[in-house]
Amino acid sequence: MAPPARYCVPGERLCSAEEATAGSGTYIRHGFICASLAGCLEKRSEDGGLPVVSVVRDTESQLLPSVGTVVTCKVCSINSRFAKVHILHVGSTPLKSTFRGTIRREDIRATEKDKVEVYKSFRPGDIVLAKVISLGDAQSNYLLSTAENELGVVVAHSEAGAQMVPISWCEMQCPQTHTKDFRKVARVQAEFLQT
Repeated sequence: MAPPARYCVPGERLCSAEEATAGSGTYIRHGFICASLAGCLEKRSEDGGLPVVSVVRDTESQLLPSVGTVVTCKVCSINSRFAKVHILHVGSTPLKSTFRGTIRREDIRATEKDKVEVYKSFRPGDIVLAKVISLGDAQSNYLLSTAENELGVVVAHSEAGAQMVPISWCEMQCPQTHTKDFRKVARVQAEFLQT
């Protein structure tokens, strides 16, 4: 019976670089082979040479939002200081379970931060592109930012239930009633458009 696979985390020392050769998912640092990603440790013996140590990512394992990644999230609630969101996608990969995130008032726009009003940027139900800026605190909330032109609201629905159309970087309009609502509108890059 095969021994249970050892699970590794990024940065973990696996063995001395003299004992084995670094394979995929690893790197050498200070004479040690270390894991460069989370996954299962795999040691394969090459004919006569040193065994090759690799870290193989479990395809079933949950993808986690990391600092600097762009995530797609849905606004759940807002108040005067921040918007609470559920993270649904990391890049273009849908998540099996949602993570909670917070977009603070000061992280909504890059300019005129003191004039930003959360209710003029997001509404509950909006779909937002945001960037992870911190892995959060004890409440396990990710801190997110929309302070780039490419980030912000990508899908919003009007009171009439129609999908709104962006008309400027800070407004969206209902195609049925022609009422305008304030939003922090994202200038969507082609790579994020679902065809």
